[in-house]
Amino acid sequence: MLYHLLEFLSENYDFVGEDLYQFITFRAGTAFSLSLIISMIFGGRIIRYLQRLQIGETVRDLGLQGQLQKQGTPTMGGIIIVGAILIPAILFARLDNVYILLMIFTTIFLFGIGFTDDYIKVFKKNKEGLSGKAKILGQIFVGLVIALTMLYSEGIVVRMDAVEAEAKGYEIVQIFESEVENGAKVAHVKTTLTNIPFTKKGGGMDYRSWLWFLGDNAGKMVWIVFIPLVIFIMTAVSNAANLTDGLDGLATGVSGIIGGVLVIFAYVSGNLNFADYLGVLYLPDSQELVVFTACFIGACLGFLWYNSFPAKVFMGDTGSLTLGGIIAALAILLRKEWLIPILCGIFLAENLSVILQVSYFKYTKRKTGEGKRIFKMAPLHHHYQKLGMPEVKIVTRFWLVAILLAAFTILTLKLR
Repeated sequence: MLYHLLEFLSENYDFVGEDLYQFITFRAGTAFSLSLIISMIFGGRIIRYLQRLQIGETVRDLGLQGQLQKQGTPTMGGIIIVGAILIPAILFARLDNVYILLMIFTTIFLFGIGFTDDYIKVFKKNKEGLSGKAKILGQIFVGLVIALTMLYSEGIVVRMDAVEAEAKGYEIVQIFESEVENGAKVAHVKTTLTNIPFTKKGGGMDYRSWLWFLGDNAGKMVWIVFIPLVIFIMTAVSNAANLTDGLDGLATGVSGIIGGVLVIFAYVSGNLNFADYLGVLYLPDSQELVVFTACFIGACLGFLWYNSFPAKVFMGDTGSLTLGGIIAALAILLRKEWLIPILCGIFLAENLSVILQVSYFKYTKRKTGEGKRIFKMAPLHHHYQKLGMPEVKIVTRFWLVAILLAAFTILTLKLR
């Protein structure tokens, strides 16, 4: 919003620093600062308001250390996170950018799902909350919108050699006659190309190759594999973030670390020189995601001010489903979805611990009549609580592992 206002003012009036708003780093830094301020300053007021409404967490006794002390802690704090993301993003990002519009849609829609779930639990006194089927359907819808937009919107393209694009049968959106690279004209094309880690410069994979048996029709039918994949990633990461939100500051801190990596990827993918040097796909106009991701990081860090041990507020599904969905959407739009198992390794471990626990329990019960467990409790962080490890130590160690995974994810830009 401010971007468009400043653009109008700079075209019609002269003022100091009139071109400053055009720099993505300036807008990202300002958006980050505002996001941090909103979550830290207004977060306290929102928490007090939640306390007056008596929106407290109902804790089921699972025999975990310090668990019952959290009884009555305000929940639905995800409102703080979402507000701290959306307000600066709307102010400082370009609202005519399809990437930004998709991220705002994703944030609002998943916030609505999580908020409805928490509202039913808190105000309707229904511990089950929103049905699992309704949550999944909502996440599927978000994934579907993202996938269809990537497939058919002319605002989401890849820059590449025009001759190569024609040879591979890609839909060319625009050819730049005046721009020549390596003796060939440059074009913006519609393609399902994506970055694959550990491949050499220029390496990448087109989802059309999964339909090789369809020959020339693979391009028209690529949605058969692309849409289900995007939906799977969206639901998996969103729910995994929800499972991770079990200790004070755990999901918030891990999400902030992941956001730090994604902001680097957004900057690289939206900068022609860096993308060419590092051998990743150059995605025109995707640099606006730097602003949105900066808001995401600021919101997480600001919320951590209140969510770190001992937490004064919990994010609830209002926050956790939204954080996971934002991370998934950013990775997909930046065509870094194949790095999610590394980057979101903590989320993956938490999710797998639940799957393995339930599967093994059912298997042993069917075979022996008595269900056995792999972990003392799932998700994984509760296993360490059962071993007697203090909550702060568990969270800190999970953060350190997340930082290690983040560093390795960044290194994949050069490990080719």
